[in-house]
Amino acid sequence: MAGPDIITMGCRLNIAESEAIRDMASGQDDLIVVNSCAVTAEAVRQTRQAIRRARRERPDARILVTGCAAQTEPQTFAAMAEVDGVIGNREKMEAASFALVAERVRVSDIMAVRDTAPHMASAFADHARAFLEVQNGCDHRCTFCIIPYGRGNSRSVPAGAVVEKAKQLVDAGYREIVLTGVDVTSYGPDLPGSPSLGLLIERILKGVPDLPRLRLSSIDSVEIDNRLLDLIAHEPRMMPHLHLSLQAGDDLILKRMKRRHARADAIRIVETVKAARPDISIGADIIAGFPTEDEAMFENSLRLIDECSIVHGHIFPYSPRTGTPAARMPQIDRATIKARAARLRDACATRREAWLRSLIGTTQSVLVERSGLSGHAENFAPVRFTEGQAPSSIMRATITGLENGSLIAQEAA
Repeated sequence: MAGPDIITMGCRLNIAESEAIRDMASGQDDLIVVNSCAVTAEAVRQTRQAIRRARRERPDARILVTGCAAQTEPQTFAAMAEVDGVIGNREKMEAASFALVAERVRVSDIMAVRDTAPHMASAFADHARAFLEVQNGCDHRCTFCIIPYGRGNSRSVPAGAVVEKAKQLVDAGYREIVLTGVDVTSYGPDLPGSPSLGLLIERILKGVPDLPRLRLSSIDSVEIDNRLLDLIAHEPRMMPHLHLSLQAGDDLILKRMKRRHARADAIRIVETVKAARPDISIGADIIAGFPTEDEAMFENSLRLIDECSIVHGHIFPYSPRTGTPAARMPQIDRATIKARAARLRDACATRREAWLRSLIGTTQSVLVERSGLSGHAENFAPVRFTEGQAPSSIMRATITGLENGSLIAQEAA
């Protein structure tokens, strides 16, 4: 085995940072790093499960735990017999953290961090796309969310460093870059001149002319300004795929979540981008069973799937996170939460299948994954090929069918 074994839980930002860790800890074949997620109680449970599995499979390895769950609950993981060390989110970006040291827990005050260094990976072991961190942390305090306490306050990577890294990734053969962060659309106010995300994207596209595909990770709809909206709607190198942090479709629940948009705002932004770019696909995060949610409130979230044409749905059953205001609100029983999450997933699945079927007979531009057997269209529809293709390439493909949730394709004539 060459280098450390990295187990990544959670978001695309963690994926990007895991690859940076792989570079920093290169040569340490005896090391397992578990990069954890804290977004839900289930994510923390799965992290503990992954640690135990890793210990069973490699009893002689050194296991370090990092990421948001390690930052917010360091003693939980330090108490596990399988764990050799716990590293905070700041410490995981320092190569020295992965050396053999006596200190079992190295977790500093993440709220004291004021900058984000361009510690970005130059290769991504399992992806044809490269994930480029442009922002970290969050200044908002949604009542359900523990992540600001795992990531700290919002801070941005200077545009020059982002553009330079994007050039390096393209030179390394990557044909698509995904801009990632905790709250990507809050990019810039902490930098000189307060540049916006839209301005950063313009600089990337101008400074890296050989980059064919640029994609955004999850963004907050209320922070989409006119500059960014124009790029999403009209720039052909921006992929027609928007993933929105919506969380709910009921105004009172949104208010209790301390979200900054109303139901009508979400619908309006989707209608606007779809009017300008009809092929754009919409994804969204939605929480099922937030405290105080009654059946009528839930139905508002359920209807949002059709009203916002959501085909990439990420459904999260609500779970209380200790220290958040929502954990002190009147809770919904677990059976109801589970049932509502299932209904949301079913609605998303129905909408998604209809959308995928509508693509049969079309020709799509597909980024082929490293296996050469599958890929993703510009709209992020999953594609499988009837014959193997050149890996990490972009090809025109004719969609011939749908099977097990993936479009079936062959190279276009």
